[in-house]
Amino acid sequence: MGQKVNPVAYRTGVMEDWKSRWYASKREFAELLVEDKRIRDFIKKRKDPTDKMEKPMYPAISKIIIERTRDEVRVILYSAKPGIMIGRKGEKIEELQNDLQRLTGRRINIQIEEITRPDIVAQLVAEDIGDQLVRRIGFRRCMKRVMEQAMEGGAKGIKIQLAGRLGGAEMARCEKQIAGSIPLSTLRAKIDYGFHEAKIAQGHIGIQVWINQGEYNEEDNNGANAQTSQASKNPKRSYKR
Repeated sequence: MGQKVNPVAYRTGVMEDWKSRWYASKREFAELLVEDKRIRDFIKKRKDPTDKMEKPMYPAISKIIIERTRDEVRVILYSAKPGIMIGRKGEKIEELQNDLQRLTGRRINIQIEEITRPDIVAQLVAEDIGDQLVRRIGFRRCMKRVMEQAMEGGAKGIKIQLAGRLGGAEMARCEKQIAGSIPLSTLRAKIDYGFHEAKIAQGHIGIQVWINQGEYNEEDNNGANAQTSQASKNPKRSYKR
């Protein structure tokens, strides 16, 4: 079961909080849920028109949390590059706020939270691997480098799986590498999950990343140390993968 269920969804409502934090009546719920999806897609999929490589307009966003009140919609962006998100004198964030207000017809309040250790955030790691594959760097080299950076950054374990025409092969296949401990079925284990698709000349490469950030009840010691890259690489307890 642990290999087929999204680890974040598996822990949502038990150990993790929801990414859409609001209450609505049965009549309005479906409309607001679709509106949340449109907001997330607009932010994640928007491309920079001035860039020939069509890079994302708002890069290095790991997750988007949406909170609603009667008066406004609060959008919290967790980004490893808050300076690029804000822009010069706040121009880009104001432009995004105006675009979202036109998209939804509601008052939007945007808040940006900085990610201090992007090496142990699974979504950012998956997108980093995708960028390297687009630049035609060898996939095994990418995986090895990223795994070393994650373990040095304080992760207890990391698993990476690539699927597609790896290395330009005619037949698609899967490649997987694991370092450390990844207890997917242990609810108290803080497992971060990320997915990204890299568009290369041979087709799409699916990238899945699982990162063990410790345990939820270790926030006072290992959780804080992981943020400063001082957490021990060896877990206190051994778990079967």
